[in-house]
Order: sequence, then structure tokens, then C-alpha cells
Amino acid sequence: MNAGAAAACGWALVFLHADTRLPSGWCELVLRALETRDRKWGRFDVRLDGAHPMLRVIERAMNLRSRLSGIATGDQAIFTTRDAFREAGGFPDIALMEDVALSRALLTRSRPVCLRNAVTTSSRRWERNGIARTIVLMWRLRLEYALGVDPEKLARLYRGG
Repeated sequence: MNAGAAAACGWALVFLHADTRLPSGWCELVLRALETRDRKWGRFDVRLDGAHPMLRVIERAMNLRSRLSGIATGDQAIFTTRDAFREAGGFPDIALMEDVALSRALLTRSRPVCLRNAVTTSSRRWERNGIARTIVLMWRLRLEYALGVDPEKLARLYRGG
């Protein structure tokens, strides 16, 4: 992601997971959000592509958590000005939680713009591993990261989860 940012030529950057699709009109939404003087970064709401009713609850919880905490994940298509990204030090070279770490660094510069237009991301992990099990795994990863557990260990847990 840092290499992509270095190769990009615009003043705004969007970081998107390979299994996430942007909403129509996304470019205008991002540019308009970042033109506000005091906003330097943001993210979209997320929608999971599966049909299970519990996925709607998870989406709402993810979006609310992000609104309250100011922390975004890669599934939410983080966007930022090039200057803010550079000032934040870019993505740290860690195996997992690099999006959370970048969000924390950007949060010291401004609160994120939270666009209600949703990106659509894959729900395959939730469906394959079970919704309750995946919720527990995601909260465990976030808690252990906050407690200082090595991101390499967390990445192994995530891949096996």
C-alpha cells in the first residue's frame, strides 16, 4: 500500500481491499469530503455481500464502532490526503492491524469523514467460519493488538481463524 501511495500522482489516496467494491460516484464523494479544510481522511460505511440477516447487524455494529472510535479498517476503504498520509508515516510495516495503526496516526490530525455511502465487501470469512466465531476472533484480535501483542502472532491467528 505504501508502494502504491508512492507511485500515485494525485493529492488524494484511497486504500481498498481486493474483495471490496466502491459505490458509484465514489471519486466525487472522496474529493468532496477531503476538500473540507479540517478533514484530512475518512472512510466509507461497509456492507457485507452475504444474505444472512446477522450480517446486517454486524455491518451496523462495524459502522457504529468506527463512528464512535474514529478507527477505520481496510474493509471500509480508507481515504486520505497525500500530505496527511505522509505526515502519519504511511502504513506501518506490520503483518496485521496496519489499517488500525494508520487510523490512529491519522486521528491525531483530524476526525475521519464517515461516508454513509457503503462499500461492499466479501462476507466469505463470516460465512465459512461462522458468524459468532468470527465476531469473537475479530474482537480478540483488536483487544490483543491494543494490549501490545505482536502483529505477526495476530496474523497467524487471523489466517487460522
